Amino acid sequence: MKRIRFFLLTLAVAMLASCGTMNTVPITGRKQNLLVNDEQVLSLSNQQYQEYMQKARLSADGVNTAMVRRVGQRLADAVVTYLNSNGMGGDVSQYKWEFNLVQDSNVNAFCMPGGKIVVYDGLLPVTRDEASLAIVLGHEIAHAVARHSAERLSNQVKQQYGSQILGTVLSGAGASTSLQQIGSTVFGLGSTLGSAAYSRKQESEADRLGIIFAAMAGYDPQVAIPFWQRMASATGGGSSIFSDHPSDAKRISDIQKWMPEALKYYKGGGTVPQGGVPLQQSNIPTIHISTKK
Repeated sequence: MKRIRFFLLTLAVAMLASCGTMNTVPITGRKQNLLVNDEQVLSLSNQQYQEYMQKARLSADGVNTAMVRRVGQRLADAVVTYLNSNGMGGDVSQYKWEFNLVQDSNVNAFCMPGGKIVVYDGLLPVTRDEASLAIVLGHEIAHAVARHSAERLSNQVKQQYGSQILGTVLSGAGASTSLQQIGSTVFGLGSTLGSAAYSRKQESEADRLGIIFAAMAGYDPQVAIPFWQRMASATGGGSSIFSDHPSDAKRISDIQKWMPEALKYYKGGGTVPQGGVPLQQSNIPTIHISTKK
């Protein structure tokens, strides 16, 4: 009987996988099997994001708020330009980018599907300058572009519900109650960290894409290494930004390995691939960060 149940469960998961769509992550080329479409994911995430923003306290610091929005939009513009130039513009065609700074002392930032990104002002003393902030925002934008939330949502569907909601999830009629319940777990805005628990694989992928995206926008990706060293010191060897993050030593080692690739997208580091829109590094000021509330 146990073997039969296991076989049926395996069959249900296989059915779910076969009914999904294959997606390719830009630049890394990793393949994903997604069981939910953009409309479903964006509907769920926008609902939770609006609920979160109604309760959040926006930063009263106009200078820092403007900086977060300026750096974020610069990154988003560079990434969208690159994707459009390389035939991948459809990946973000429904995104509506939004960058907010909120009053919270935690060293944290998070991204919702569709380009909704929140930075806690407790992070700014660690980033210290715009280039380092770009590393964080590049990482968060990478989560959105790589559809990590949709991937995690799809995995939760397969693991928790199998064939029970196969027809409902894939019917195209909108998000079901079950899917909404899973979405609440996946997006996790009610949690202390206020961010989805991405896998180590996804976090590493976001690290790689994040430094490349920063380079595309004209920020020196090499600042990522001292930034992560500061982050390790600030958080005692662990980072509250990432739920299932790699160790700080592993992250820094990987970033060093990926740096030659990122520098190809940076005007100061070599030839810029088609679609990259780097700016002169001299345009990036180091500024004094105020976190007064």
